[in-house]
Amino acid sequence: MAMKHSLDMRQGQSLVMTPQLQQAIKLLQLSNQELAEFVEAELERNPLLVKIEGDTAPAAETVETQRQDEREREDRTSQSEAREQLDAPGEDVYEPGTGSDAALPANATGPSAKTDWSTAGNGQASEDFDYTANLSSDVTLQEHLHTQLNFAGLSDADRLIASRLIDETDETGYLRAPLEDIAKSLGADIANIEAVLCVCQGFDPTGVMARSVPECLALQLKDRGRFDPAMKAMLENLGLVAKHDIKGLMDVCGVDKADIQEMLLELRQLSPKPGAGFSSETTVAVAPDVYVRELPNGMYAVELNSDTLPRVLMDKAYYAEVTALPMREKEKEFISECAASATWLIKSLDQRARTILKVASEIVRQQDGFFAHGVAHLRPLNLKQVADAIEMHESTVSRVTTNKYISTPRGLFELKYFFSASIPATGGGEAHSAEAVRHRIKQLIDDESPEDVLSDDQIVEILTGFGIDIARRTVAKYRESLHIPSSVQRRRIGKAG
Repeated sequence: MAMKHSLDMRQGQSLVMTPQLQQAIKLLQLSNQELAEFVEAELERNPLLVKIEGDTAPAAETVETQRQDEREREDRTSQSEAREQLDAPGEDVYEPGTGSDAALPANATGPSAKTDWSTAGNGQASEDFDYTANLSSDVTLQEHLHTQLNFAGLSDADRLIASRLIDETDETGYLRAPLEDIAKSLGADIANIEAVLCVCQGFDPTGVMARSVPECLALQLKDRGRFDPAMKAMLENLGLVAKHDIKGLMDVCGVDKADIQEMLLELRQLSPKPGAGFSSETTVAVAPDVYVRELPNGMYAVELNSDTLPRVLMDKAYYAEVTALPMREKEKEFISECAASATWLIKSLDQRARTILKVASEIVRQQDGFFAHGVAHLRPLNLKQVADAIEMHESTVSRVTTNKYISTPRGLFELKYFFSASIPATGGGEAHSAEAVRHRIKQLIDDESPEDVLSDDQIVEILTGFGIDIARRTVAKYRESLHIPSSVQRRRIGKAG
């Protein structure tokens, strides 16, 4: 077969990821804090961008005045640095009443008490300077607990409850909010809250999320297999421990002096503050991206949090002034690039805000049962349902719901938590939420009598009668996630009781 060269013309379609499109996608998945940092970096890089402070855009005269002030400050800074380099004798010498401190009143403070930058006076690193310690950040207790939550195997609704419990845990490791308040806020049963708390109290460090010192110590003793009736009595009388009342402890615990001393030694080995080993830095409060409020007619209004949205504009007056000056070719290219970048950034920020609002509004519409009645009324929801409803791609919805938070009458939640699995219905009816099915399984087992314990197969038959198409292994999986023993174990417990 002869080989030859030829030219063919073909027509096809392909998606080209331009730098502008990549930037728009990047902005969409950034959190509000990361977005603010990105915009600040663009403001420093692009001289045509101006940040809007307040509710109205600054006038051209105001912008020009600000730029003139910046130029004067730069000139003064340059002159000051030049004088320091000429006058410096080689090391800094401080004399009271001289220098910049002399002009400060006695009660003056720095620009921000939260920002304290310190550098070496001669600009050289010390021999014992630890770069690793300055580059790495300590893990907070909440971060440590949230990491374990990802592997706890809880349902979507229980994850919501667990996240609230973790957020209500202070730096020492104690859960301070009453469970009744959390249950009322989430619209969940107090028994469900307690069951999730029991799972969370199994997280590391041992004793975390206890509601009192005796409970914290009891959790640690149970983990060591040393929580017996005598130790329980001692924890209920910690006042006697504080008074070193050995005689009183012997009476309430029912043991001799040697046992009391051994028990006291065990107590000293426990930690009353399980969260003390983690970073004690003040946690920055999460600012919601979207607000949801209930209207008098029972509907819900969704609005963006404008305080978290950085607003910028392009200084067209300055752009006209610069382009009117004689410039070299490279300078013209730089100004043109800055103008195009500023225009695209403004459009990308506006599109990002509209997309977040659109996705959040659809989630609120789909999950109105949760906002009205609580966790048990979460509907099955996935990314495709939301994407089809608002005519967007699933990947776009995924980016929007990551690291975006919504403030509701029931608390602050991440948008992705409103997506839950579905259980098909018999006869082609409307699917059921996995959490709703799990809740019904729990009710069936709670209502059973010790003489008539329901097996997993019987639960399947009952649920099928309710129009829920579910397999026996799924019932077993949900039962185990609720920490409910099997029918055989429940029957033995009933006979023992």
